[in-house]
Amino acid sequence: MKPAILLCLILAASGCARAVNVGQPPQLTSPRDSEEFQAMTNPPLDLTLNSGRPEAAASLWAGTQSSLISDRRAAIRGDILTVVIEIDDRAEISNSSGRTRTSRENVSIPQMVGIPQRLADKLPEGASFDELADASASSSYRGNGNISRRDKLTLRVAATVVDTLPNGSLQIEGTQEVRVNFELRELTVSGFVRPADIGRSNEIAYDRIAGARISYGGRGQITDVQQPRYGQQIADIILPY
Repeated sequence: MKPAILLCLILAASGCARAVNVGQPPQLTSPRDSEEFQAMTNPPLDLTLNSGRPEAAASLWAGTQSSLISDRRAAIRGDILTVVIEIDDRAEISNSSGRTRTSRENVSIPQMVGIPQRLADKLPEGASFDELADASASSSYRGNGNISRRDKLTLRVAATVVDTLPNGSLQIEGTQEVRVNFELRELTVSGFVRPADIGRSNEIAYDRIAGARISYGGRGQITDVQQPRYGQQIADIILPY
């Protein structure tokens, strides 16, 4: 199959996928398709089994989450905790560089065992060994650069412990989708946390998540209009100018 035909088929398939959302809002993904749901429905195998005794369920000192002495912080696969995202970063970088160079060369042979005088008559009119070569050069360079950036994001999202690592750290993953009219906002967070960093209110700050991956974006009619067309994106990659 020719590359041009293959490219046309790919663009047509992508267009058909977008045509599904014509006249209707983007569909929310099912929570049961997430890794969080799998972690909740498949707990670790070393859970303490219920003895089946009636007094065990009514005891205030049992080891369950409802016990008065139990730690309500997330600790095992399937537990839920709250991730607090408060990003307020600012970066400013300013660079300036300059360079100037000037050089001049003047070469002449007024005396050289009488040779210049003997050859002076054979030189063209106006030529002389007294000013054999004269060269000068000058260069100047100046560059300035300035970067100013600020990111501010304040969010809270519930995350689920999806795995417990051999060193005791917890792997968490959280997703959140909010649809307003025809625009869907998606928030995802994942990473690794230490149980000791989880607060007494079962919350953890984003800056205590190792390998944190935080994404806040969306899809829908507004996002679709803000993106350049596929043809323009391909042209920007192929065209050298």
